[in-house]
Formats: sequence, C-alpha cells, structure tokens
Amino acid sequence: MQAVLRRVSASLVDGLDATLIVATLLLGAVGLATLYSASHDAPARMTGQLMNFAVAFVAMWVAARISPELLMRVAFPAYAVGVALLVAVALYGDTVNGARRWLHVGVTRFQPSEMMKLALPLMLAWYFARNEETLRLRDFAVGALLVAIPVLLIARQPDLGTAALVAAAGVYILYFAGLGWRVMATLAVVGGVSLIPLWGLLHDYQRRRVLTLLDPSQDPLGAGYHTIQSTIAVGSGGVFGKGWLQGTQAHLEFIPERHTDFIFAVYSEEFGLLGNCLLLALYTLLIGRGLMITAQATSFFARLVAGAVTLMFFTYAFVNMGMVAGILPVVGVPLPFISYGGTALVTLFIGIGILMSLRRQRRLVPT
Repeated sequence: MQAVLRRVSASLVDGLDATLIVATLLLGAVGLATLYSASHDAPARMTGQLMNFAVAFVAMWVAARISPELLMRVAFPAYAVGVALLVAVALYGDTVNGARRWLHVGVTRFQPSEMMKLALPLMLAWYFARNEETLRLRDFAVGALLVAIPVLLIARQPDLGTAALVAAAGVYILYFAGLGWRVMATLAVVGGVSLIPLWGLLHDYQRRRVLTLLDPSQDPLGAGYHTIQSTIAVGSGGVFGKGWLQGTQAHLEFIPERHTDFIFAVYSEEFGLLGNCLLLALYTLLIGRGLMITAQATSFFARLVAGAVTLMFFTYAFVNMGMVAGILPVVGVPLPFISYGGTALVTLFIGIGILMSLRRQRRLVPT
C-alpha cells in the first residue's frame, strides 16, 4: 500500500519545478496576507481568492503535463477561437463601467482577452517554428499582423492595459524569433508618430489618464485621485512599513481598487521598502528561473514560448508597480499572484505550467 501511495505521489509531482513552485507559493502567500488587509470590509473575498488559487493550481498541474507537441497542435485553434471570442465580445459582450470586455456563457462570464495572453505567443511561436529555416522579413510582417488583430479588438473594448500586455507578448516573440533591434526601434518610432492622429479617437477618460500622468494635481479628485492616493501610500510606508493591518490609507478607504489594481499600494504602506525588496526578490527568482528554462530549451518553438511567458510576468509586475508609483498611466493591470481575481490568476498559473512542461521536455531529451 505504501509503495502504491509513493508511486501516486511521485506521479503527481513529476514534472513540477521546485523553484517555480516555491516562488509562486510565496508570492501567493504574500498576496493573501495583503488581500486580507485590503479586504477588511469584505472578508468573503478571501474565500473567493482561495478558491481561485485552488482552480489555478489545478490548471497549472494540467498544463505542466501537456507536451510541447500538443501545444503546437492547439496553437492555431486557440488563436482562432480567441479572436472569434473577441469578435463575439464586440457584438454581444456585457458592458460594465462603460467597457465591453465580458462574455456571458451559461451561468458565468469570462474575459476572452485574458486567453490571448497565452494564445497569441503560442500562435506566433508555432508560425515561426514552421518557417524556422526560411525566416524572412515577410514572415515578421505576418507575425505583426497576427499581433495587431487581437490587440486592436481588445483596445476597442476599451481595455488598454490588456491590449498592452498582449502586444508586449507579441513583441517578445518577434524579438526572440530574430527581428533585429534596429527594425524594432524603427517600427516603434513610426508607431509612436502614428499615434498622434489617434489622440482624437481616444475616449475622454483615456486622454485624462495620459494628461494626469504628467500632472496628477490638475484633477486631484477625479482622474488624478488614484495616482495621488497610491503614491501617498507607497511613500508613507517608509523603510520598515506601518505593519500588517496598520495601513491607514487602505483602512480609511483612500486607496481605490485596493484589492485589485492598487493592492501594491496597500502592501507598500504596510511593509515598506524592505517588504518591496522581498517582493522584487521573489519576482526576480521567478523570472530568472523562467529565463533559465528559456536558455535551455531544446527547440525553437519551446524557446519562443518560454521567453514570451517569462517576460509576460515581468511586464505584469513592471506595469502595475509603475502605475501605482505614478510613473506609468493607470491602465488596469493586476499585480501577478497578488491582486484579487480569478481569470488573470488562472492565466498566470497556466503560464507557469507551460514553463514546467517545456522544462520537463528538456529533461526527457537525451544529452
């Protein structure tokens, strides 16, 4: 009986990467502790987040057992389904707070744009892997088109934060596939110049976000409120922080969206600079392990996917922290493994599972 239990236990943990598991569990523990403080007025969120973690962990375990070959086979269907769902959102999606981002299915609803954070890198990696031996500039043009389609659909919802994350994932794939820095820099300059005529097409609240980034005090009770209050919370934490459950900005409800997009402000106020250094160390451990898996990948497809997924974690953390600190616009990007939410958490854990799958494939290849 004991031998059977040992075999079952070994099969359950086979393929799981200890470093990734430790990093994600520690980040999850930090997130739950911060969420408990941020949700003092809504304790039911803790139960919901624990359920989200359970579902996300199972999704990670399943993804870790999917072979890279199967990932390649599902890449195109996943991308096609994702684009179709984005079109369905544009036509039939639920509108919440002026944004049409959700699709109602049966008894629940979900955000199809989250799916594209993984479906797009898989699709691009599959396309470039098929043409690995004969990659030309036109292949990168096709890749750019594959990126533009979902990004424009997501930006139209409007959801600039998710659109930026999806676009970043696509850019990472293009870079890892071999597109030179000079070409990318030229495209960035052209893209930046082309945005000037689009200023008039932005929604009023989007223009206010850009303007208040330059000077939040021009609208302290409106568009600049989020930035002002979050920077006050971050600065008031000092070196050692005010202590767990002692954050006044959060508990007096000055910080908006303190359990989701601005949870980093709650964390910084209570744990201070030292706590932030610990958080950055955990993200560095996670990202560093992902880059190591990328460098050791045994195929072009695996290297592209692993690199894009790893840098997705970096982009999440950088954009959220920059937004809370007031150096980036408020675009609604959660802090990975910390912010409350189910769909984004499942996406992140599936990304971890994909990294584990690619590492497991490397281990199975004879050297």
